[in-house]
Amino acid sequence: MIAKNRKKVENFNKRKLSFNKNWTVQTLINAFVIIVGSFVFAIGINTFMIGGHLAEGGVIGISIILYYAFGWSTALTNLLINVVILAIGFKFLSRRAMYYTIFTIPMTSIMLWITADWQMDFENIIVNMVFGGILIGMGIGLIFRVGATTAGTTILARIANKYLDVNVSYALLFFDLIIVTVGLTVVPLERVLLTVIALYIATKVMDFIIEGMNPKKAVTIISTKPELLAEHVANDIKRGVTIMHGRGYYTQENKDVLYVVINKNQLGRLKRVIKKYDESAFVVVHDVNDVLGNFII
Repeated sequence: MIAKNRKKVENFNKRKLSFNKNWTVQTLINAFVIIVGSFVFAIGINTFMIGGHLAEGGVIGISIILYYAFGWSTALTNLLINVVILAIGFKFLSRRAMYYTIFTIPMTSIMLWITADWQMDFENIIVNMVFGGILIGMGIGLIFRVGATTAGTTILARIANKYLDVNVSYALLFFDLIIVTVGLTVVPLERVLLTVIALYIATKVMDFIIEGMNPKKAVTIISTKPELLAEHVANDIKRGVTIMHGRGYYTQENKDVLYVVINKNQLGRLKRVIKKYDESAFVVVHDVNDVLGNFII
């Protein structure tokens, strides 16, 4: 009996060790990505945005306004405001996102504190604007990539994404523009307008980081020559094709529908194939954020 119980305990410990090992490795990787993202974000804020006396959106934008107006530390105000917002809106985050966000908030403030004196005011303010936007977008994109958030307006953006099906990046841009407008109280109009451009750059970079290095397109094709088109897509473009059966509501005719996911740079070739073999085909192109799996369908 004792031996049997000992065996059960050993088996349980093995399962527990295996689970914890896998979980710990992935968690450490994600934590490292958050640290890197926070550092890149802080450089974008302190070195380029504050260095060029530009504004910013979100909670950090409020912190910058307070810094310009009263000289308060951006690291401290960013931490305090984010903690309050997280306490109010934590229910809108998944448990995983909440844990990572609890780690991200102090980490971001630590990085803002470390880089506080790294300000650089270039002779050409465009340098501050462009590189500030790029680094901020990279930093937030890396943080979002692992499922974390920077709290603040990010929570509002996730709420908008969940209930209004609005792209997170563009929801963030909307809320950021509100904060930037308030920044007119301490920042000249010219710098505010440059900040808007920097925010747009950050949004595009963020999208690029979140959606991946090789964005995909999904193409739906309704054709009278589905087999011919499928053959050329498979042979000429080297992509798998799914043929689905459909029926036109108006004509009540049965039709085959082709569905294919391709790299963005293959879209032109696909259009040429379709035009060559069936000019009357009806084609719809969709943006794809994520593709899981790699197989022929």
